[in-house]
Amino acid sequence: MPQNDGVRFTSSSLKIPLPPPQRSPFNFPFCSQALASQIVKTRNSFAQLVDSVKTRSEFKQFSFFRPGFSHFCNRFPVSTQSALIGRPSLLCSASLSLTRSDESTQLLIPKSELLCSASLALNRIADESTTQQQKGHSSAASLNPSPNQSRSDEERVLISEVLVRNKDGEALERKDLEMEALQALKASRANSALTVREVQEDVHRIIHSGYFSSCMPVAVDTRDGIRLVFQVEPNQEFQGLVCEGANVLPAKFLEDAFHDGHGKVINLRRLDEVISSTNGWYMERGFFGLVSAVEILSGGILRLQVSEAEVNNISIRFLDRKTGEPTTGKTKPETILRQLTTKKGQVYSMLQGKRDVETILTMGIMEDVSIIPQPAGDTGKVDMVMNVVERPSGGFSAGGGISSGITSGPLSGLVGSFAYSHRNVFGRNQKLNVSLERGQIDSIFRINYTDPWIEGDDKRTSRTIMVQNSRTPGTLVHDQLEGSSLTIGRVTAGIEFSQPIRPKWSGTSGLFFQYAGVRDEKGHPVIKDAYSSPLTASGKTHDEMLLAKFESVYTGSGDHGSSMLAVSMEQGLPVLPEWLSFNRVNVRARKGVEIGPASLLLSLSGGHVLGNFPPHEAFAIGGTNSVRGYEEGAVGSGRSYAVGSGEVSFPILGPVEGVIFADYGTDLGSGQTVLGDPAGARLKPGSGYGYGFGIRVDSPLGPLRLEYAFSDKHAKRFHFGVGHRN
Repeated sequence: MPQNDGVRFTSSSLKIPLPPPQRSPFNFPFCSQALASQIVKTRNSFAQLVDSVKTRSEFKQFSFFRPGFSHFCNRFPVSTQSALIGRPSLLCSASLSLTRSDESTQLLIPKSELLCSASLALNRIADESTTQQQKGHSSAASLNPSPNQSRSDEERVLISEVLVRNKDGEALERKDLEMEALQALKASRANSALTVREVQEDVHRIIHSGYFSSCMPVAVDTRDGIRLVFQVEPNQEFQGLVCEGANVLPAKFLEDAFHDGHGKVINLRRLDEVISSTNGWYMERGFFGLVSAVEILSGGILRLQVSEAEVNNISIRFLDRKTGEPTTGKTKPETILRQLTTKKGQVYSMLQGKRDVETILTMGIMEDVSIIPQPAGDTGKVDMVMNVVERPSGGFSAGGGISSGITSGPLSGLVGSFAYSHRNVFGRNQKLNVSLERGQIDSIFRINYTDPWIEGDDKRTSRTIMVQNSRTPGTLVHDQLEGSSLTIGRVTAGIEFSQPIRPKWSGTSGLFFQYAGVRDEKGHPVIKDAYSSPLTASGKTHDEMLLAKFESVYTGSGDHGSSMLAVSMEQGLPVLPEWLSFNRVNVRARKGVEIGPASLLLSLSGGHVLGNFPPHEAFAIGGTNSVRGYEEGAVGSGRSYAVGSGEVSFPILGPVEGVIFADYGTDLGSGQTVLGDPAGARLKPGSGYGYGFGIRVDSPLGPLRLEYAFSDKHAKRFHFGVGHRN
């Protein structure tokens, strides 16, 4: 029979038991405390046995040869002597068996099958009345041990021989099991004087070896002395496994746990390890589940009963931010519930619940979230109550920043911003943002409306509708002569969809219309710069284009130092003859490596453009987020580019870090292929490198970066930035 043919799984809904009771003397956690107490009473049963043996008339005739044993046989009640004379001298027994639990066990493990029981009892070969009399005497002795019984525990009897036999008194068929039992003995040795307590402890040791379901110590009087025989009943050989109630536990887990035990005698110690391992599997994964019952069936079939707590109901409870009392929330409950990965009917997992809490917090509309699992009556299931505290939905904000496109002037690069945002429109977690950023030259007015999860979509697709009017300096590509400047104006409108593709991967697609033109410092439209290079692709004062955008992003842990890969493509769609047609591909990659307390960050980016595109859309190389040591765009601008960077950062003090860096960038010889060759007209080198050092300080706005760089042209520059490099 193949090893796993006897394994099958069934499912059923069971109650979760209360915490397990204390360990029994056998150290098997699945044995009940009530049954373990029966083992403790063995001491009194043995004491009663010794009292009975002392007065056996049959033993008195041997007192001349064994005076020590005669001393133990002088107080047996006369009323029972006749029943014992001529009978085999079976004195007592200890047994461990799998039975059905009594009411006390049911209190510990509700409605579960019996695990196991251990009982030590006094057995005599006598008629029913003698047996009943003995049971009554044993019970009385257990409850009120006499002084004679206590003394009997300490009195010793000389044992001439120690044997291990089966329950019929015959030699065991398997010698390896006999050796297991003999090796378990500690006190019981041939030619040794034993007390009742020592025999009792050896019985426990044999049972504790795990190979035997019962053990009966039998004292036999022979002419050579007292022979102590441990009559044992080995467990059945393992032939198959039935596991009930396991919905999330993989079958492979139990198959691996039992694969080497097929055809071997069931060892309760090994079984205890498997049960502990199974319970550990549930605990490591945060599941509410455990093995609640074990039973050995006829034919060597092992039955495991697993109890798993399923989610019965999920409810949302809104709490007041100030008082913590239940209140009415603005967010629709279904908006929260659909974010949860925990569903009704699933086995409740604490780890999954923790991830659900983090997911709700990332929505940005909750100040605090907690989950409280509660028992769902006596169904054995769990009701999940989620307490949430809402944040204020909307408000105004103001701030500032730095634009990298302006490199001169007393307030070079400073930008102020003002915005209104509502993060929970209609109580559906939809976002509305209206913002204005204004600097010396550049300005951006933007309206965004985002639905993070389109209703009715099961793939978590988000939708963003955007309208934007921007003015940015044209110095990145078309830096002018002294006293003049250019401004690139763009009006953009479009829609964008994003969704997670797989873990750590996300995808974005969108469609945008853009109207772009260039103006001089007086606001007049211009089509050529100071070097007579064209500023538009169409030759008119403005270019029009319909862009289809596709992007895929991989992020590791989400930290800046983790791995990242982003691939994007923009395709100009010439729906109308005057609309531009081009294709732009851009790739960015980043990899962080920890080196002791320091960290190494490597980054690489590159791109290429095919088709007819405006010169101001060429890839600009050089500056704070490109090659440090150069001004913005001073290395070159081309149809293609590649920029590589390496940084080593190390802690200095608290939030302050030091950094050493080196950058390199090139247009791959594509500068002259840009319409009008604006880089060549300005004698830009097309490639260059820079290196330097700096400090970074963590702040609520993000990392504040101050860097001092040297270029290969022997230029020196300070660079200041907010946030991580692109």
